[in-house]
Amino acid sequence: MMTLEHLGPRICILGPSNSGKSTLADAIGRKQDLPAIHLDQLFHQPHSNWVPRSEAEFIELHQAAITQDKWVMDGNYTSHLTPRLDRATGFIVLEVSTATSLLRYFRRTWFERDRRGALEGGKDSVKWQMIRHITIATPPNRHKYLKIFEESTLPKVRLGSARELKRFYQAEGLEK
Repeated sequence: MMTLEHLGPRICILGPSNSGKSTLADAIGRKQDLPAIHLDQLFHQPHSNWVPRSEAEFIELHQAAITQDKWVMDGNYTSHLTPRLDRATGFIVLEVSTATSLLRYFRRTWFERDRRGALEGGKDSVKWQMIRHITIATPPNRHKYLKIFEESTLPKVRLGSARELKRFYQAEGLEK
């Protein structure tokens, strides 16, 4: 299996909503001394209820982030994925079931106050729009992420379940 060492200094993490991308990015960042960049934080305005920035502002922030020498970046935003993958030295895709994503979403909105990748000054709450996104929009995206992953020539790791993700944490000595 591919290890973190093989993935290099710029790692792109893709996966469904609430699959553990931000937590993994932070864990890898601490272990590998890489800044963790959470795309949700670049896409949304801080101190808001997840209000998006303008497209131009997001593109500018995304471009500035990917041109850094080293990073571990989590988030999908696949319309901007090509330049990210062009700069990446490694690629991780996470897969968890829709049920797991929903359970994690409820847990994070109801119980987690200081979660990884949270929006600065924002407050997570259960939103019908997010439930719909997880149950309706995300399932077809799972196939898209896997196709992108399979076509990539980067060093890569596919974590096909929550169990495989847990094993990866253990094998790599990562701490949540």
